[in-house]
Amino acid sequence: MRIDFVSDVACPWCAIGLNALERALERLRARPGGFDVELHFQPFELNPALGPDGEDAAAYLKAKYGLSDAQLAASRETLRERGAAVGFAFGERLRVWNTFDAHRLLHHAGLQGGDVQRRLKHALLVAYHRDGRNPGAADVLLELARDAGLDEDDARAVIGSDAHAGDVRAAERAWQQAGIRAVPSVVIDGRHLLQGAQTPDAYAHALRELAR
Repeated sequence: MRIDFVSDVACPWCAIGLNALERALERLRARPGGFDVELHFQPFELNPALGPDGEDAAAYLKAKYGLSDAQLAASRETLRERGAAVGFAFGERLRVWNTFDAHRLLHHAGLQGGDVQRRLKHALLVAYHRDGRNPGAADVLLELARDAGLDEDDARAVIGSDAHAGDVRAAERAWQQAGIRAVPSVVIDGRHLLQGAQTPDAYAHALRELAR
């Protein structure tokens, strides 16, 4: 089974959805007969127009979604609760950032094979949503790339150039043309769509049914 996880580093529900999906996959792999999955990470940008300096998170989110202070606080509390249920800890994120360079680096990681793309994706989500770090900053990207197991010189070359920019833009267009308008979106074998951050139980049930 091939799973394409369409998401953005800036999306808190994507952090929840990925952790929930992986817990579901752990359960399924433990079942008799095994459960083989190829997991690929695909790009989607929630805030593509953001400049390199980012913006104040509270002001940006309230303006974009029409939220009051109370609604924003309630939304953040819901995220913390849902995150804790699947093992993801949200911190205080003071700014929102552009994530295009993070997607370029993720694309590069995906070309290397193995588990490096998944490790980098998790590291980016933690850096952004738990630690409040800028996933577009070259030093942050290089540190996370090195920790995820990417070759440091290759990662530095990608970060310092426009490498894979065309590939990322093309992938974003392709997923949008396929009807993806919100994330996280989980696409199974290119034919079935699970949208939104589901619970581990919901993901496991859906994947079992599709596998059957």
